[in-house]
This record gives sequence, structure tokens and C-alpha cells, in this order.
Amino acid sequence: MEQFLIDALTQYGYIILFVWSVMEGELGLVMAGTMVHTGHMNMPMAIFVAGLGGFAGDQLYFYIGRSNKKWLYRYLKKHHRKFALAHLLLKKYGWPVIFIQRYLYGLRTIIPMSIGLTRYSARKFAIINFLSAQVWAAVTIVLAYIFGEQILAVLEYTKHHWYFALPVAALIFGTIGYTFKRIEDNILHRRSVRHANRNKSAEAA
Repeated sequence: MEQFLIDALTQYGYIILFVWSVMEGELGLVMAGTMVHTGHMNMPMAIFVAGLGGFAGDQLYFYIGRSNKKWLYRYLKKHHRKFALAHLLLKKYGWPVIFIQRYLYGLRTIIPMSIGLTRYSARKFAIINFLSAQVWAAVTIVLAYIFGEQILAVLEYTKHHWYFALPVAALIFGTIGYTFKRIEDNILHRRSVRHANRNKSAEAA
């Protein structure tokens, strides 16, 4: 099985990387950087393909928001807090949010869809999105290439000690999720407090 995966990655690595990047997987980029380290991939090509996949994925979410608003409004009911946060960030910071949204845990699909709901220029979004995707791919793949030996050592350890690695991984991802949830709650709470204070001021006037 292990040899089959290695052969598949060697033969279809760029296709797998593109699809994985469309689905926004940093693990795919880490895989690519590690394969560049071992000589199974070309770095410029891996960066371009991964960036193209990330670009295509966010363009898809953007046009879902722009062309399928009825479905999206139903989707909003389940994720109204995240859409509210995305709208708040866009209103406050503008286009830089598009550039860094790939690093915002829990908002990576929400932000492109939120922008699609607005009258934001599709051309401007595409340009920023493409540059952001290429930077995202380059940074992740280069770092994985530099730390290739350490990554391979971790993978080898995980293969033989999966019963220890799985709980540690779950703890790490759980901590990340909890941290971003607290940040989200704090931002939305401050927003509600500001609105409440404005309403009180308006009533007093």
C-alpha cells in the first residue's frame, strides 16, 4: 500500500496537488514541498500548480456567492456568525482580507462567498486571489522543502507510533479551532457592544 501511494504521487503528483489545493489543503502543499525535497517534484511547477488550484477553488466559491444567492442565503442560516464576521472584516480592512483569507481558520470558504454576494469587482477579486494563492503556495511549499528531513522523520515516527500521534494531532487541531473560535466570539461581541452603545446614544439624543 505504501509503495502504491509513493508510485501514485510520483506519477500523478501534480494532478493530485491541483485537486488538493482546490480543496484548500495545506497538507497537499506540505506533501509537495517534501517531494521537492526528495527530488520527485520541481519546485516552480509545484508552486504554480498549487497556486492555480487554490485560485480555482476560491473563484468557485466567489461565483457560488454571485450566481446562487438563494442557496447561499439558506446556507447563511447555519453559518450566520461566520458570515457576519467575514462581512465585518471586509468592511473594516477591505482587499487585504482577500489576500490573507487563506490563513483565517474557518473563514476560507466563507469570505469568497461573502464577497460574491456583494458588488465587489470580479476582476479585482480574481487578481488579488491569484496573487494570494501563489504567495500561499510558495510560502508553504518552500518551508516544507526546507524542513523536508524533519517532516519525513515525523512521518516515519507516525507510521510506527500512530496510537500516540493521533491524539497529539487531535489536540493540536482542537486547540487551533478553539483559539480561532474565541477570537471570532470576541470580535463579534465587541461589534454587538458598539452597536448597543450607538443605539443608546441615538436614543439619548
